[in-house]
Amino acid sequence: MTTFWLKVVLKSDASFGRGDGVAGQIDSEVQHDEYGLPYLGGRTLKGLLGEECANILFALKCQGQEQYWQEAAQHLFGCPGSRDNDQALLHIGDACLPEELHQAVKIGFERAELDRRQVLRSLTAIRQQTAMEDGAPKKETLRSTRVVLRKTPFEAALTFLIEPTHDDLALLAACIKAMRRAGTGRNRGLGELEARLCDVQGCDITQACLGRFEETVRNGASK
Repeated sequence: MTTFWLKVVLKSDASFGRGDGVAGQIDSEVQHDEYGLPYLGGRTLKGLLGEECANILFALKCQGQEQYWQEAAQHLFGCPGSRDNDQALLHIGDACLPEELHQAVKIGFERAELDRRQVLRSLTAIRQQTAMEDGAPKKETLRSTRVVLRKTPFEAALTFLIEPTHDDLALLAACIKAMRRAGTGRNRGLGELEARLCDVQGCDITQACLGRFEETVRNGASK
């Protein structure tokens, strides 16, 4: 197996909603672990990248190059109704806060210096919004949403079951570069982010892989 890293920094507050709230306090809570550390689930992250991949392939179809990248797309995200021979070769882990911070928080718990609520409140804030009608707030429409604060970093392990090809990494870098927002409220200004592809040592290889993608497309790839 070969592991790369997806590193993300939020450029705006983000709501990684988990589908429920806290009665009488918050209508939409963020996903967080037992220590109160927010995270974005790997399945959600795969869906976001898969959506960008579909958009890229659609654009390439107009240039007659979609077929060339189909194999790489299948390696990354598999095919609908996949069988053993066409399942994805890439496993995307949860996007969590950096391991150093996670370990520091864990030690704080072990020493009884921190609790889950303290940690969650230090990394998030509560935003309130209401529907408007004729320039005035509508009654009973006030909603509270917990958001992860901007500039918060996340990282997710990208594990290939076999060594990826140059095309696999090129298309993956293009998908990562195209991913600009995540979480609920993406169309309302929340969840803007900057994402990078890094090697196992943490070195940024986004531009190098993206350069191969752009060069191949520019030269009219074909198989």
